[in-house]
Formats: sequence, structure tokens, C-alpha cells
Amino acid sequence: MHLNFVGGNRLTLLTCGGEYFPALRAAIDAASQDVHLESYLFADDATGREIAAALARAARRGVRVRLLVDGFGARDSLPALTEHLSTAGGAVLAYRPEIARFSLNRQRLRRMHRKLALIDGHIAFIGGINVIDDLDTPHQTAPRFDFAVRVEGPLLTDIDDALWRLWRAVSWTSLRQHAPRPQKLTALPCGGQRAALVVRDNLRHRRAIENAYLDAIAAARDDILIANAYFLPTPRFLRALRAAAARGVRVSLLLQGHVEFCLLHYATQSLYDDLLASGVRIHLYQRGFLHAKVAVIDTDWATVGSSNIDPFSLLAAREANLVVHDPAFASELRAQLSRAMREDAGELPAAHWRKRRWLARQWRHLAYALISLAVGLSGFGRRPARRSRAPHA
Repeated sequence: MHLNFVGGNRLTLLTCGGEYFPALRAAIDAASQDVHLESYLFADDATGREIAAALARAARRGVRVRLLVDGFGARDSLPALTEHLSTAGGAVLAYRPEIARFSLNRQRLRRMHRKLALIDGHIAFIGGINVIDDLDTPHQTAPRFDFAVRVEGPLLTDIDDALWRLWRAVSWTSLRQHAPRPQKLTALPCGGQRAALVVRDNLRHRRAIENAYLDAIAAARDDILIANAYFLPTPRFLRALRAAAARGVRVSLLLQGHVEFCLLHYATQSLYDDLLASGVRIHLYQRGFLHAKVAVIDTDWATVGSSNIDPFSLLAAREANLVVHDPAFASELRAQLSRAMREDAGELPAAHWRKRRWLARQWRHLAYALISLAVGLSGFGRRPARRSRAPHA
């Protein structure tokens, strides 16, 4: 797969909401022309109200403010958020608004899961962090472990294009008028880092993010480190990891150690035997809630974004990832993940995992079967990777 890598960028890695939200709020408060923000969740909590207030302040001083949220992810806060920002002069759209909450229509799975922002054509943000208070994590140690990237430089042109394409599409489908797009953005070089924006949609880029991962895994020589909150890969993704491990590449996964979505959590566990037997090392994040969707491969390839490695992110949702070719950025992200694996996670011993009880094994296989059935019935594409047929599987 050919990625459109753009040079001349300055990239700043932001860890968790403690670094991301102050940077986002400061950029919005400094905006003089335009703020365009996308988020799957936009919670009515302390963080959500803080960012909403910053957007409203910007709109009242004449800044063009556009906010796109997901109609399912932000359904509870959407009415109040729309009224608050519209009154201030901003524009709010919802991607696929909820009509019947308990509908079984498979189209409900097509969500807008991206987390993107562009301010004044000078600063952008991309990553996996929703507009939600990541210090409010009941029964877990805060914060949620996640990443975003502050972007400056020519890559902003691609980010601007992606934001406007989806804004226009949602405007048309919702029969809403929208202001004409300003002149196409041209951002000047301000650094030396190369990166590409990779989006996943249901038209031209159906497998773009998965293919970017697979190309990098196939080219890996020494080391693959993936941290992902919801991990249930397609068959070809799992085969690629096995093949990398078989040729001597160190393959490490940092996965969710706590149960959030029960069915997906145990379906993922049904793959552990196969992965461990292939030489893949699995670390389970225990400190709190893992929400990251990042990876580092060898010394100069990294990705940070919104896409999980599960059927719904890879086959149904609109996602956006940043792929970076830069040793310094890759080294910084690797250091963060290595620290998390060392201090906040536990490695899963293969021998101990095989000794789990028969009933527990059967429950994990049932969870996998139900997820696989749901993906098959949805008609979105291939099912998750087949589980191991080993005796202890």
C-alpha cells in the first residue's frame, strides 16, 4: 500500500488527557479564524464542559467553529451541546444520529470514531482521546492510558481535506446548509518529520489502516510493539504477526487487562494460546483502563490514532491514524510503552495460561463464536481470526 508521506512537519506526542486537553484548549482559546473538531464521544462532564466552553468563547469572538460528533457516542450530551454552541454562533453536526436506540439495524455499527482537530490551519491534533474526563475512571487508577499527537506543517493540508470531506457529507445527508469551504489550505514546513494521514471509510479506503499495519509488519526486521485497547484481528493480521515472530522478530502486545466490554474481552482471550505458541509476548495493562491504539515497528515506524484492531474499527467505523517515519518520534513512543509494560502491566506466562479451567476456556470460545457470528451477520467483511485448535484452546 502506498502512503502519502509528507515531510517538513513538527510532531509532539501527548500522553493521556493531562497533556492533550490543556494543549487543545490553549489552541482553541488562541484561535482567530477557524476551529474544526471531530470526536466520537463528547461527554457532559468536567472535561466536556471545559472544551465546550472554549468552543463557545471562540464562536462568540467571531471564530468559525464546526463540531462533528458521533450520533451514538455523543447521543446523551448532543441536545445540550448543540444548543450551547449554536447559541454562541458555532455549528454542530451529528454523524448518523440515533433514531431508535434499540434498533438492530447493522448500519448502527457504522460509527464516526475519529478524533481530529484543526485550528486556524496552523495546528492539528490526532489520536485516540475522546472529549471525556479521563480522570473519572471508577474502580480503576486514573487516567485512561492513551495518546494524541500535535501536528504542525504541510500534513495539515491532508487533515483539512479529511475534515471537510466528512463535514460536507454529513451536511448533505442531514439536509443542513453549510458554509462554503475557504480556500484550500497550504501549510508551510516547520520541522523535519515525515508522516502520513491514513483514514478508514467505506468507499475508497476500506482497508487502508489495516493495510498500513500489514505492510509495516511484513517489513519488520527486529521488533514489533503494538498497544491496542480492543484486539480481535482479522485472519491476515494474525497470520502476519505469526509470520513475523517465526522469522525472529520480537512481537509484543500490550492489551487490556481489565474487563470493559465483556464479550469482546473474552473473545480476545480465546486467541492467547495461539499467539503465545507462536512466540508472541502478551502484556496485560493492569494499572487502569487502556484506551491506546498505537504501535512502534523497528526504529522509525510508528502509528497513533483512533483505530482499534478489531472488526468494527477495521471494517465498519470511520477512523483516522497518523503514521510516522521518524526515529525520534518512534523512540519516544516506544519508551512510553516500554515503561507501561514494565511498571503498569504484567506479562502473561504461556504455561500458566494453559492451566486455566475447562469452563473458563469454553466461555472464551463461546464469546469468540458470538463475536464472529455478529461480524458475519453484519456483512461488513471477514470474520475475526480463527482461534487456535490446540488441545488447550
